[in-house]
Amino acid sequence: MDIEPEIRTATGVVRGRWEDPVAVFRGIRYAEPPFGARRFAAPVPAQRWDGIRDARRFGPPVPQPGNTGSVMTSLSGGTYLENNTANPHLDAATLAGAGVVVVSMNYRVGVDGFARITGAPDNRGILDQIAALGWVQDNIAAFGGDPSNVTVFGQSAGGAAIAALLVMPRAAGLFRRAISQSMPGTYFTPQLAAAISTTIATEAGVQATVSDFSQLPPRALTDATTAVIAKMPEFVDIWGPLTFTPTPFSPLIDGDVLPSAPWSAVAGGAARGVDLLIGHTRDEFRLYTSRPCSEPTPAHMTAAFHHLAPNADGDRLYRTAYPDASPSQRLEILSTDWLFRMPSLHLADAAYAGGGPVWLYELTWSFNAEQGASHCLDFLLLFGTLSPDEVRAHRAAHPNAANEINQVGQYMRADWVRFAATGKPGWAPYDPRTRTTRVYDAEPITRPYPEDASRRIWSAHRFDTLDLTH
Repeated sequence: MDIEPEIRTATGVVRGRWEDPVAVFRGIRYAEPPFGARRFAAPVPAQRWDGIRDARRFGPPVPQPGNTGSVMTSLSGGTYLENNTANPHLDAATLAGAGVVVVSMNYRVGVDGFARITGAPDNRGILDQIAALGWVQDNIAAFGGDPSNVTVFGQSAGGAAIAALLVMPRAAGLFRRAISQSMPGTYFTPQLAAAISTTIATEAGVQATVSDFSQLPPRALTDATTAVIAKMPEFVDIWGPLTFTPTPFSPLIDGDVLPSAPWSAVAGGAARGVDLLIGHTRDEFRLYTSRPCSEPTPAHMTAAFHHLAPNADGDRLYRTAYPDASPSQRLEILSTDWLFRMPSLHLADAAYAGGGPVWLYELTWSFNAEQGASHCLDFLLLFGTLSPDEVRAHRAAHPNAANEINQVGQYMRADWVRFAATGKPGWAPYDPRTRTTRVYDAEPITRPYPEDASRRIWSAHRFDTLDLTH
């Protein structure tokens, strides 16, 4: 098509472009840019403009290290440190071609989005997400979407943000369905968040205040954050479990924007009116342990089990449950359970207890023997941005993986789109008795929850906020 599509939004006309059969609009403002006095403030609505604004290119990403139908609104992950809608692995053309209107968003990350700063509102990154969802309600009909049938979905940090949005009063009514993929179960108390912010500020030579941080260029804060990440193991006796994660940021339970951790509030019925699809990959933490590293030392193993296992007998329980696992494999399974798998499973239990419909899935398919079904593989399959040629080129690729990858991605996309359109992904809902789970392998099957050994270890644990250990 030669004619470029134009749409009138609530704030002005935007011009996109046709990319094969999909009309694409990029870089539309849902709020004013967070520059100057707005850098650490809550988002404010975008101002109206005259004429036609070009929407053929993505806007600049937020400061970060390095880089009518149903509507699906994507919250990308990135350890609360990275977020860039121009990432080619997040290209939503294939997903949109499956029959939905797809909206992605940039939101503030790192210090700008999640640090506790004196004089600034907390959870600014999530406030940005709420502002973007408000834009969807006001404008999506003009793009062919139904504002009463919005599904918000996200992976990793985006999945944890989804869980937070479920219980946030300011997000009520902005979406009908939610998909949380591989949510990390880390939410901070104000005291822990303040200690982290103070450490980053000290690294940058300032106080953790709006006035001091505003004087620093974005690079100074991302450099200070990177330096603190490298030192996190030194803070294990003060910051506790978070030092075993790759990031010092998470949503903050501030009693206002985010009143409580999601599990208790969802169990109490806070998300009863939202259809929920939740799940994880089998080998989540393999993304990190497959990188070149040495076997964990006995001291590291002891510290990890002390801080992460659900009780003091954790090491023995994992040895019994996984007798053939090496020490590094047991540590990987523990880390996978604590950070991703069990928070997801327990949120499914909470949703059931709260009276809301919930479905559970696990991705077990993998394309190589080194990484397995690791963290992030699910969104590559969903978006269809990992090609068969890339799979073939991997040194440890499975023999038939290149022929299977598109098929597995198509299965997941079809179920996600069906859920967004109807609220039912295609298998029986989850309940704690049957624990029905959709398992995505080369051919998907439905069966009881596969990770039962870990489920039993964590059955009595209750996830909540992380606090200072002293």
